[in-house]
Amino acid sequence: MSRIREKIISVNEKNEKALTIFLTAGFPTIEKFVELVLNIEKAGADILEIGLPFGDSLADGPVIQSSYTVALKNNVNLLTTFELITELRKKSDIPIVIMSSSNPVLAFGKKEFVKNCLNAKVDGIIIPDIPLEEYDDFYKNDFNAIDKILLTTPTSSEKRISAIDEKSSGFVYCVSVVGTTGVREKFDNYVLKNLERTYAIVKKNKMQIGFGISSAEDIKKFSPFCDGVIVGSAIVKSLANDDNNFSNTIELVKELKNATKNY
Repeated sequence: MSRIREKIISVNEKNEKALTIFLTAGFPTIEKFVELVLNIEKAGADILEIGLPFGDSLADGPVIQSSYTVALKNNVNLLTTFELITELRKKSDIPIVIMSSSNPVLAFGKKEFVKNCLNAKVDGIIIPDIPLEEYDDFYKNDFNAIDKILLTTPTSSEKRISAIDEKSSGFVYCVSVVGTTGVREKFDNYVLKNLERTYAIVKKNKMQIGFGISSAEDIKKFSPFCDGVIVGSAIVKSLANDDNNFSNTIELVKELKNATKNY
């Protein structure tokens, strides 16, 4: 069993939902990133999703794109990201997922990318612009030791969701809304009905919900329809306005984790 799946199961067995926190590699600074991750874990994060800064990201909204711009100006790239994760691994065993577009991986070289993932003990990858139809061609044998996490969307058919569940490992990433990442003011009943539908179809994997989740209220609303939640833009937005000790962001993570325990 993969460490990601094992972690989600262990959290669920405590009658909690897993909390995955998204961070942009090297944001807000390279120097304090490892310290930030350790504090985020201590505050309650169960899994970490690290976004690789990329200038033409497909699925990310303005908040995360802005953090990518800052990170790129700080010269964060794939090698820097692996170096940060390697440094983090000296102090933490938290399951780590890298989120990237396909172009940086192809430019780096798929074999070299996987080699670095394994050396840095990366557990899984999310590449949103590799659709189900290109899965077998892109993910050759080199990727066998890493979880490949695929995404469902509100427009995915039942047949497609089942196929995504079959191909995925670690968990299935259920995108809550149509569009890019970013905080949503509210979710209509259509969103909740789709989450309920998707959760009923996903059988092989655990399912986490992402896109738009920013508050304890959101987590309580979505918890009946998932095994975990992913929070990204709200964290990145908080970091962009936080102090040097990440005080407000740490408190936000604690609040989000508490919500996963009381659904």
